[in-house]
Amino acid sequence: MKNPFSKAFIRFNWLTLVLIYLVVIAGSFVRITGSGMGCPDWPKCFGQWVPPTTDENLPDNYKDIYSEKRAKKVVKFSNFLETLGMGETADKLRNDKSLLIEQDFNGRKTWTEYVNRLFGFLAGNGVLVVFLWIILKYRKEKLFFLSFANLIILAVQAWFGSIVVATNLVPWTITVHMFLALVIICLQLLIIRKISEPTGRALRVSKSIKGIIILSFAITFTQMFLGTQVREFIDELTKQGIGREDWSDEMGMTFYIHRSFSWLVLIMLAVLAYLNFKSAKSKLLYSAFIILAIELISGVLLAHFNMPGLVQVAHLLFATIIFGILFIALTRSLFPRTNISNFN
Repeated sequence: MKNPFSKAFIRFNWLTLVLIYLVVIAGSFVRITGSGMGCPDWPKCFGQWVPPTTDENLPDNYKDIYSEKRAKKVVKFSNFLETLGMGETADKLRNDKSLLIEQDFNGRKTWTEYVNRLFGFLAGNGVLVVFLWIILKYRKEKLFFLSFANLIILAVQAWFGSIVVATNLVPWTITVHMFLALVIICLQLLIIRKISEPTGRALRVSKSIKGIIILSFAITFTQMFLGTQVREFIDELTKQGIGREDWSDEMGMTFYIHRSFSWLVLIMLAVLAYLNFKSAKSKLLYSAFIILAIELISGVLLAHFNMPGLVQVAHLLFATIIFGILFIALTRSLFPRTNISNFN
């Protein structure tokens, strides 16, 4: 049966996936440059859709203004957490006066955060267009619920972005932000798998290869959150004035688990590449091993050398790409289909 989806629709979904990944890259760059609070409000930046380049157009008491606004948001979010049974976390937020400290205006950080938001805006509109496209043309193709779920989670992600800003980058909120980004990537990949014949094709592999794919995906998923925790710990050490040369002495168990798991994933993907060479010869599985090797090189550079921030961006980017590749490999091996018509 001929693929019912147009080439334009398929290409636009791939473009949307690229935009989502660009948001991840931009967010990482914001993190390493310390620009997360470059815009003290959300969705506008200093109350403007296009932020200022200097503080000349800001009122003299702009810090007090945005501190007061943040205080109100923190109270609302704390009350929300309390209704979820997270009373202890809510109390910590209410009593943490450091959340209300405003940074001095910095044009570079403001525009770095603003560009991050622009990428988020583009990705969000991409997800919206996909949803509307399906409503108008592909309502019979069982894509509505996937695209609708992606749109809703993206809206939650945007709302939670305001919470991240309101709480002055409280570490655990950044981890939740990352989790939501991974969910959005997974949903977008599922949509692509449904509409693209090559991506949707079954991955015929042995049970041993399936087991390695499942385990590799689970550990990679865990690794991304451990990496976020390590980064949060490093940020805290930096705030305390502890230099890179002393980080290894201060690192907790999370860092060592993160480092050990990296080598474990390498071993598993090396075995996977070998078994793949002997049987399936899937380019998808080969690519996972190659990208992981690059990922580990960037991790070694981060751990042992005073490398520039772009290496940190690359580290997260490759980790997210590996996550996406393993997710597709997982779905193609566990839920195979031979063509578009069989899936619909």
